[in-house]
Amino acid sequence: MLAAIACLLIITLGYVFLCAVSPFGRCRKCNGLGFALHTDRKGRPRRGKDCRRCKTTGARIRFGRHLFNLAADLHREGTR
Repeated sequence: MLAAIACLLIITLGYVFLCAVSPFGRCRKCNGLGFALHTDRKGRPRRGKDCRRCKTTGARIRFGRHLFNLAADLHREGTR
């Protein structure tokens, strides 16, 4: 029981550290490229359409960082 709690705590703190150090991750739809890859008739990869999910940046905000930003905005609005 204690080992499971310790493991969960380590994973949670690791994710918090990751969100603080690197708030953006790769887009899941385009795999961080910013566009889709298509192949031509010869099988060579070609650039496809721009990714609409990440707006051609290839990056998305992590869920934990999104929650932190919401909490920070709520705190900022509440203390004005």
